[in-house]
Amino acid sequence: MEVLKIGDRSLLYPIIQGGMGVGISLSSLAAHVAGNGGMGIISTAQIGFRDDDFYKNPIPANLRAVKTELDKARALAAQVFEKFKDSNRAAKFLDKLKDYVPFIGFNIMVATNKYADYVIEAVKAGADIIISGAGLPIDLPELVQKGQEISGNEKKTCIAPIVSSRKSAKVILKMWDRKYKTTADAVVIEGPLAGGHLGFSYDELHELGADTMASKNYKRDKYDAEIKEIIEEVRIYEEKFGKKIPVFVAGGIYTKEDIAHAMSLGADGVQMGTRFVTTYECDAPDDYKQTYIDAKEEDIVITKSPVGMPGRAIRNDFMDRLKEGPVPIRHCCNCLATSVCDRKTIPYCITEALCCAANSDESHALLFCGANAYRAKKIEHVADIMNELTENI
Repeated sequence: MEVLKIGDRSLLYPIIQGGMGVGISLSSLAAHVAGNGGMGIISTAQIGFRDDDFYKNPIPANLRAVKTELDKARALAAQVFEKFKDSNRAAKFLDKLKDYVPFIGFNIMVATNKYADYVIEAVKAGADIIISGAGLPIDLPELVQKGQEISGNEKKTCIAPIVSSRKSAKVILKMWDRKYKTTADAVVIEGPLAGGHLGFSYDELHELGADTMASKNYKRDKYDAEIKEIIEEVRIYEEKFGKKIPVFVAGGIYTKEDIAHAMSLGADGVQMGTRFVTTYECDAPDDYKQTYIDAKEEDIVITKSPVGMPGRAIRNDFMDRLKEGPVPIRHCCNCLATSVCDRKTIPYCITEALCCAANSDESHALLFCGANAYRAKKIEHVADIMNELTENI
């Protein structure tokens, strides 16, 4: 098989591990996916939440953690990759592995307060790629360029927007072309079965049958048509810029069959988050992983995030408590831009709820997940999942 090119980098397998915050995809998970030939992604969402200074100075703590987590991931991925090279799976790549370096980057939400600072810090740290959504990353090319100028890095950090419609893809790619005379190195299409914040309205989710019991109600053909439209839009810019722009489909990708279906639509690969949560190597605490294993499909519901977007999570005591009224905010970490988070009216603090999930305080936790979380039956090793997903690819 051909190694997939993204910018001037190579990816052995067309699988991106989705960025999951807070504290779910940090250095360990990213390193093991990258070391096994996929793309490892670290989420910057409150990435420094374990720092002793986090609650006093959250943004500086987070910015410090960007480099710390990437450095840890690089070192661990190199060790994992050495084991991968000795495996039977590596045989087909032996002639291409000499100069291969595991692919590791960041997911940075546009809605993040001080978004520009996070992007620049990630570039300075040496990220291979920045994947960005939860808003339109219009200024991402300029910020990456600024980060490279500050750091003096010769290696270019690739950029990839997350989109959910042809309209959003067109807006971003057209703006990057007009304003910066550049285009994406990759595009991630995040569909309505994804976990966490979703790029769809409640009505759109209902219309697609993606709000409840998605395995029975989801109108896959309808969104498949949108995926094809987005790919068609991306191909316009491929032709204009004379370069390959790989497209990755995300949301509801759990099995090898799901990957095959996405690629049958014209995608070059997939992004998967939920499948990697229930691994030994995932950065989430064990009880967080167990909630996925214990969840039934009816436990996976759509909830309203404080930022006004729908989100997918596992129903628990915290979500039931929200039905009674707002949960008082104990401490504001200024995690989101004021334009998307009105601290006077939000029903709860998204950072507090997600930090509680990462700190095993389930009674106060928001447990984000994808639509297929109920399919998890056991804790697995990342290497075994990658072996299963890439067999015969």
